[in-house]
Amino acid sequence: MRETPTRPDSTRHPRPSDFPAAPADLRLVVVDMDGTLLDGDGNLPADLPRILDRLKAGGITFAPASGRQYATLRDMFGGVRTESGATVDSFIAENGNVVVRDGELSAADGMDPAVVDEVIDAVRAARAEGRPMGLIVCHPEVAYVEIDQPGFNDEAAKYYHSRAVVDDLHEVNDGAIKLAVYDARGSEVDAAPLMKSVVGDRLEVAVSGQCWVDMMVPGRHKGHAVAELQERLGVTPAQTAVFGDFLNDLQMMAAGEMSFAMANAHEDIKAASNYLAPSNTDSGVVVTLDRLLDEAAAVRS
Repeated sequence: MRETPTRPDSTRHPRPSDFPAAPADLRLVVVDMDGTLLDGDGNLPADLPRILDRLKAGGITFAPASGRQYATLRDMFGGVRTESGATVDSFIAENGNVVVRDGELSAADGMDPAVVDEVIDAVRAARAEGRPMGLIVCHPEVAYVEIDQPGFNDEAAKYYHSRAVVDDLHEVNDGAIKLAVYDARGSEVDAAPLMKSVVGDRLEVAVSGQCWVDMMVPGRHKGHAVAELQERLGVTPAQTAVFGDFLNDLQMMAAGEMSFAMANAHEDIKAASNYLAPSNTDSGVVVTLDRLLDEAAAVRS
């Protein structure tokens, strides 16, 4: 299997304002969700069906890449109706720990249950101290929680449609592919440093949203998942466009030569990307894909 791309050296890259020259051989489009494809209210763009039709006509695969679970992504895109009947059948879920192509799911190996137990205990202790944290133990098909508090559960419902409440998360420590910590005060302020102090280098810690920190087996991230999907499709990085905005998209930016940071992206994502797209609130993904497809058609003609 192709090795996971490493973070690119930004000194070798064009200015982010540049645009790919003659992108005639685009074969794969990988798109982050929050802050990238979704608008400010968390909605899919109204022009998504039209773009999916254009991609299908060009034989180009479209794949959402998210920290959300597969069940959530499947629900979100299942209602999209296009004129050509184009559907979304490739997904990167759980921040790269689940890859789906044509309904075939592959998932990362489970974490060490002992490490999972340490995280469970650390989050419980933080909550007992009054720190507003909650934990989700993610398996490929279901996410487990053990607390019932409105703020945490409302946020969990957005990203994990397949959920189950258990009395003790220690009972579901075996087979977990991801741990997601919610911190109402902001993930970079408290939860991320705490989790790094608990797991060290035994798990990869990724700030995946303003209030979320995800932990995975080292080496499992969106960049690894894009490489896996490329191998399944027979696609190269030169034939791949990726779009992202936040820190959990960092490794993914090296997986496609047509890498776009959104105008609203974290500065580290802009530094790691080759190009800049308009913001998510300006339909940046749709605008950029239209331009890519138009320019590719002009080259072919």
